[in-house]
Amino acid sequence: MSTIFNAEQRRFLKLLGLSIPGESPILPQGSTKETDSAANATSSAHIAPSMAPGPVAPAAFDALRAAASPLPDQEKPNAPSPASLRAPNPPLPPAEAPPIPEPSLPAPSADPQRLAQIAASDWRDLQIMVHNCRACELGEIRQHAVFGAGNPRGSWLFVGEAPGAEEDRRGEAFVGRGGQLLDNMLKAMGLTRQQDVYIANVLKCRPPNNRDPLGPEVQSCLPFLQRQIALLQPRMIVALGRFAAQSLLQVTTPIGQLRGQTHHYQQIPLIVTYHPAYLLRSPLEKRKVWKDLQLALRVFAGAE
Repeated sequence: MSTIFNAEQRRFLKLLGLSIPGESPILPQGSTKETDSAANATSSAHIAPSMAPGPVAPAAFDALRAAASPLPDQEKPNAPSPASLRAPNPPLPPAEAPPIPEPSLPAPSADPQRLAQIAASDWRDLQIMVHNCRACELGEIRQHAVFGAGNPRGSWLFVGEAPGAEEDRRGEAFVGRGGQLLDNMLKAMGLTRQQDVYIANVLKCRPPNNRDPLGPEVQSCLPFLQRQIALLQPRMIVALGRFAAQSLLQVTTPIGQLRGQTHHYQQIPLIVTYHPAYLLRSPLEKRKVWKDLQLALRVFAGAE
């Protein structure tokens, strides 16, 4: 069954560089074969969602899975020559392969009193706690803590990694170039952050030079996000990028293997896709993100 796009959705699909059924596909010049590289980069006590999304987009193609390449076999030491008249020396043990580094999972907070305070806070108190937080060094060097943006009563929650330079300057989530791209993605889905979507990050403060979040930083900030989700009670979560997906799902699986399937965060459906900042560097991956967003729309419609 095909879906008829309205004029606004067709315009934003074209902005994303995506093809529309019945029209010639939009492909960048010189594009050849897609790669599946992983992205590395991101007031009441109970707020109930109420807004429903716009029209469901057409069915997505099957999502590609990234397969991990096997490690090469280790070379074994040469055996002693059988022609030797002297007793052979014992063979040397094979050299150990260097360990493969994996991102560490955030550990539970070591301060149970702080955790209990966060878990008992309402929306306004949680905002104040984030604003006053100095649990890690980022609280000392930030310009503004970024709590989130959008409609707290929306049915959708999009979770990113951390604020960027523009977000740190203005104290708002996703307002830079990546935020503009995310708004276009939402409009192509028939959604807006003013009505349907709330947007938050794993970290509430910007890491220096937009570096990757560190374990202690995630450990300090993740309870804030977990409380936000408990208060928002969204009907669908979209994790933008590796850090958001791994932090919410508590896994170290590469993002390429997390895409294309439905996960759950405390019984809430969760779909993983690439972060808008990554798409600015790799525009060909927009087509894969569009497939992920179509999957999220189908899962949301089924849940409804």
